[in-house]
Amino acid sequence: MTDGEQPDLDEIEEHFVALLDGRITRDAVDRWAGRWLADDSLSWDELNWWALGLLHGIDLRHGPGGAYLHDDSQVQDWLAEFRSRRTR
Repeated sequence: MTDGEQPDLDEIEEHFVALLDGRITRDAVDRWAGRWLADDSLSWDELNWWALGLLHGIDLRHGPGGAYLHDDSQVQDWLAEFRSRRTR
């Protein structure tokens, strides 16, 4: 995972996978995606923007200590859609 260069589709996909595998926290994924979305000097295509938008906010909960707004099943569905859209 690069630190200085704009992430490509492979790196974005790896964040979905790492989250689902438990190798990275939801908080870390949220901060990572938010960093890229907040950088106005970057240009994104529709798929990158869509996927980063999903990852930013992935740590939101229904309330303090509540369940996540988007459970692992939904994240898996997003990953499947992401992969499908990549191959179009």
